[in-house]
Amino acid sequence: MTAKIEGIHHVKFPVSDLARSRAWYERVLGLDVTHEFPDADGVVRGVAGAIDSVPVALRVQEAAAAGLAGFDPVCFSIADRAAADAWIARLDELGVEHSPLFEATTGWMVRCTDPDGTEIRLYSLAKDDGVDHTGEQGYAQRVR
Repeated sequence: MTAKIEGIHHVKFPVSDLARSRAWYERVLGLDVTHEFPDADGVVRGVAGAIDSVPVALRVQEAAAAGLAGFDPVCFSIADRAAADAWIARLDELGVEHSPLFEATTGWMVRCTDPDGTEIRLYSLAKDDGVDHTGEQGYAQRVR
């Protein structure tokens, strides 16, 4: 057998307030919670489910949540510029502050932050979107 990574099992976000973050991820990103994780004392300190087909978990870890503020640990893939525009409309409708639509290295992106300040990026990688800044100053540089 070959040692090989098959994919990503789930993405876990540290949060400072589980109820607040769960409500935000459900309302804004459509998290469908299927599991709760109570500690030995019976207090639920984590939840798991999916955002569309992406398995996502939230776990109470105050220090880790504070440490991730302003950082983007994961970028969620979206189809194309039209999908980015649809996300902007959704975020506007929900009153969620977000970046303007901008050209990323190879697609379109919009950013928002969760209640702890973790940056959530929605990034298109459609090949036919006409955007590829690879190699340009300020964008990703290929190494091979």
